[in-house]
Amino acid sequence: MGSLSGSSKKLQVIWGLVVVFGVLGLRGVECRKARILDSFEYSAISCRAHSASITDFGGVGDGKTSNTKAFRDAINQLSQYGSDGGAQLLVPAGQWLTGSFNLTSHFTLFLHKDAVLLASQDVNEWSVINPLPSYGHGRDAAGGRYISLIFGTNLTDVVVTGDNGTIDGQGAFWWQQFHRKKIKYTRPYLIEIMHSDNIQISNLTLVNSPSWNIHPVYSSNIIVQGITILAPITSPNTDGINPDSCTNTRIEDCYIVSGDDCVAVKSGWDEYGIAYGMPTKQLIIRRLTCISPYSAAIALGSEMSGGIQDVRAEEIVAINTESGVRIKTAVGRGGYVKDIYVRGMTLHTMKWVFWMTGNYGSHADTHYDPNALPEIKGINYRNVVAENVSMAARLEGISGDPFTGVCISNVTIGLAKKAKKVPWTCTDIEGITSRVTPPPCNLLPDQGPEKIGLCDFPAENLSIDNVEIKRCSFTRNYL
Repeated sequence: MGSLSGSSKKLQVIWGLVVVFGVLGLRGVECRKARILDSFEYSAISCRAHSASITDFGGVGDGKTSNTKAFRDAINQLSQYGSDGGAQLLVPAGQWLTGSFNLTSHFTLFLHKDAVLLASQDVNEWSVINPLPSYGHGRDAAGGRYISLIFGTNLTDVVVTGDNGTIDGQGAFWWQQFHRKKIKYTRPYLIEIMHSDNIQISNLTLVNSPSWNIHPVYSSNIIVQGITILAPITSPNTDGINPDSCTNTRIEDCYIVSGDDCVAVKSGWDEYGIAYGMPTKQLIIRRLTCISPYSAAIALGSEMSGGIQDVRAEEIVAINTESGVRIKTAVGRGGYVKDIYVRGMTLHTMKWVFWMTGNYGSHADTHYDPNALPEIKGINYRNVVAENVSMAARLEGISGDPFTGVCISNVTIGLAKKAKKVPWTCTDIEGITSRVTPPPCNLLPDQGPEKIGLCDFPAENLSIDNVEIKRCSFTRNYL
């Protein structure tokens, strides 16, 4: 072959460079294709064998595009892996507008720290379901109720978690409708799990729920952990966490600011709850911080007609909250609240530290049994310090049906400058006290300062405390 001309040599060099950079470019593309989209670890009751992102199913995180179909399609497809190690669905950084969607068993929903689930304000994206059988009646209206944003029923082994990702209920729309009495059905909750077992809800921020935030109901073996809940203090019924007819539940390390009770323990309403007969029992609440000027840090009832038993609360902090622990019941409720153990409360700026009400008169309908009297007994409070309190306690049992076995010990309550002149009011109450300041009412006689350990708190663990938490990983490549 003859020698190349100068121009030919230049073309050859240029072509060679094109080929070299082209190959490098292709390799760069290949590297980008193989580059990890997300890789992280998290704690959960179960790890998963399969992973996907909501973007794999057409999800768009622009805050405007509806992702309801994407979530439903993703979970439907991932449900096939339930018997093959389960699946996890990542919600990446972005704003993901969506209506309600249902979870599946052996499944994890994970929200990236910069992910926001935005609840749709299009009512057509919220189906209407029947009232709960233990309530027999919607809470906002007589008929059905809007399904929750994240919903599941008859499931096992479900995790809803994240790196403190956010679920925004955009509740102002619903609150306005409620105040205007234009709600046809009960407002939706943010997360509701029914008839299910082995549930974890953790490491999330929930804001502006239309109504209750987290509602496990008719379920067992539940862990709610590391949750932040924020709602305007005037927002209606934005309860934080409401375990309802549940067994073996652990709520811990949660921070709640809301317009209603931070934790409300429930088990059905009047004759419907009595007939359903499913109590809430074996409940742990620990390391709770609450701000709720018009409600309680922990409420037991008012819907307690299926019974509430063995509740253990400790290390509770409440600031600018109406009451520390409140028991709410009434004639017609039936059921019981018993074996309640509270220790280690720190309270600042409260209306009442302890409040028991036997005249909480809201009823599902007019068919309740006026002879269905609740049983309230075995209520134990110890090691409580409170400051700037308007009134130490308001304890009102039911005439002919007194609340019994009330025990209060090692309690110091600092009254506010404009506190009520009588710090304790007690009617239809039976119990004992020790080392309580200011001195309690005569119906709670002082047993002497040596009785510092007077009130019970169980020493043995509940089985939910023995659940093994695993270290799980998520690794996701570009498709």
